[in-house]
Amino acid sequence: MSAIRTRVVSAPYRRPFQISSGISTDLISLVVEIHTADGAVGIGETSPMTAYTGETLAGVTAAIEEHLAPALIGRDPLDRAGAHVVMDGVLRGQHVAKSGLDIALYDLAGRLCGWPVHALLGGSIRSRVQTAWVVGLGTLDEMAAEAAEYSARGFQHLKVKGGHDPAKDLELVRAVRAAVPAETELCLDANEGYDATTSLPYLAKMTEAGLSLLEQPLPRWDLAGMVRLRQRLDVRVMADESMHSLHDALEIVRRGAADVLNIKILKVGGLHRALQIANLAEAAGLAVKIGSMPELGIATLAAVHLAAAVPGATVAADLVGPLLVEEDPLAPSVFADCKGWIDVPTRPGLGHDV
Repeated sequence: MSAIRTRVVSAPYRRPFQISSGISTDLISLVVEIHTADGAVGIGETSPMTAYTGETLAGVTAAIEEHLAPALIGRDPLDRAGAHVVMDGVLRGQHVAKSGLDIALYDLAGRLCGWPVHALLGGSIRSRVQTAWVVGLGTLDEMAAEAAEYSARGFQHLKVKGGHDPAKDLELVRAVRAAVPAETELCLDANEGYDATTSLPYLAKMTEAGLSLLEQPLPRWDLAGMVRLRQRLDVRVMADESMHSLHDALEIVRRGAADVLNIKILKVGGLHRALQIANLAEAAGLAVKIGSMPELGIATLAAVHLAAAVPGATVAADLVGPLLVEEDPLAPSVFADCKGWIDVPTRPGLGHDV
């Protein structure tokens, strides 16, 4: 590696994207370019989504430019595992920053070797990836109407945001279930918004109303509560905010706190770490969802390659970031006119030139 450069890109959301922990009007990302002395370039992307990760764009930029990049310059660009050892030695945590470099390294390695990223991850068992549509917080009528619209477009899996009030979320689940076909799978993402005691009766009624999947109902630290909910509810429970690392994933497995792990590349530090977690999930018999925070086209494309390569990624992915914005400046064509499925690129690297 001879040079590492960053630049900020952004795009306004079609409508403000809101979860229980905050609201965003623009999707802001940091593009990372890794250059070799021979002129090859790998491109990555990372997006802090401060309301979710607690990390800021300024902090992520500083972590890369002042700490991580200087430690990586001069190293073999094909040594991705070694790059993580170096980065972890320089800075603890900072997974959002490390993920941008990791994605760029995979893109670069694929271009140098002539292989698509999914081949570097072990091969593709899927030629296309199914994705869910994600409905951000709004009024009940707005959310039900959006769910119906995207179901009609071909999305067979829907995820609706909740977490402020389990009683109102029960109404939401009933409204959305009534608005979409019976075979449509429905996930409610509470983004840590509930407590185990007061939410349990409402969650039981949501299950009766046709809820297919319950994502991160409790605060990230409450794995004991997640275990209790799993024992008392007839619905699969998915961990998201509770899992920011391989060690978090191991503790969730040990405790029996989830049926599904939501692996977000930017959250866990990149494709290298994401694949380690997916392998752990497979060994433990847990299913995997490949999620997003969301991101623009480059990081979302990296998630497509991961979803193609992971056998246990049997839950529809959440890869709609490029569709949530007015115009994606990174613009991979595979997301154009998406109707619930994304074709996996076969060109070298991520398969897209910015």
